[in-house]
Amino acid sequence: MKQIAVYCGASKGNKPIYEEYAVRLGTWIARHHYGLVYGGGKVGLMGCVADAVLGLGGTAIGIMPQFLVDREIAHQGLSRLIITQDMDERKKKMMAQSDCCIALPGGPGTLEEISEAVSWARVGENDSPCVFLNVNGYYDLIKSFLDQMVGEGFLTAEDRSKILITDDFDEIETYMDSYAPPHVRRYAENS
Repeated sequence: MKQIAVYCGASKGNKPIYEEYAVRLGTWIARHHYGLVYGGGKVGLMGCVADAVLGLGGTAIGIMPQFLVDREIAHQGLSRLIITQDMDERKKKMMAQSDCCIALPGGPGTLEEISEAVSWARVGENDSPCVFLNVNGYYDLIKSFLDQMVGEGFLTAEDRSKILITDDFDEIETYMDSYAPPHVRRYAENS
């Protein structure tokens, strides 16, 4: 069974479409018989995705640092809750257990997690495809910024093609099935 790591907000945002897409993503995961790997929370978009997966009989694994468990935000109905020492261990475990990394809208933490997954793919530490689920154009500026990185010579066009920004679940499925990790970059002294 493929495991899908989902990064998303601990809040729901201020537009109903974000919650709708969180439920759609959870439904898509469960109906494809994938497993969910996520931050383990019961709040915000995190809770929406997990509830959708679990509501259809799917598997949801939460990975959460102890300090967040202590704040009583862990989802109590998960298939499994893995408790880590800190956020770094959480991110490493999520990536290690996933076959695809998908970011719903979220705040700085969500952006940091999916950016790290993309960065690790470029250096050979993450073999999973990375997807920005571009709900309501939320990641349009990220798309422009990545394209600017290519234009300015900081990201190759080939590596840029390994990052999907879409709101289409069929496109995500095709992308996952045809994905090949980027070649590990070699550095020259004058690069």
